Amino acid sequence: MPALDESFDEFLKRRESVSLDYINGSPETLIAIPTSYEPATFFPPSGDRISGAAQVNAANEKGASSFKEGSIGHFDVLQSSESGALAFWTGMQHSEVHLQGKDELVQMSLRVTEVFRREDGEWKLVHRHADMPKSDT
Repeated sequence: MPALDESFDEFLKRRESVSLDYINGSPETLIAIPTSYEPATFFPPSGDRISGAAQVNAANEKGASSFKEGSIGHFDVLQSSESGALAFWTGMQHSEVHLQGKDELVQMSLRVTEVFRREDGEWKLVHRHADMPKSDT
């Protein structure tokens, strides 16, 4: 459970932990951090464009079902900042994941930008853009 008015740096550490839950097949902690207010958007690595808070959460829940326990990962934050009620981070998300239907570990690197808004004292995810880089960076 987040502390009200946690700093963005504190939140970003928790956000990385939430990502680990997700790549281990558990969407619950991720579903707790997106906004429940409009607008909300998600541009996943598939190239889709998902709009709407309920639709973003549904996509996150469905996406987590692709992963199995035993996955590891970390964020490589290139820049982050907060100003008032808005904050962002951008960088790389590196993972070694166990996928449903595969026996071997799969290496994944995503370029990520996430935007957050403070709502009722908590940071809430309002936009995520994640895609595959052209080369492993």
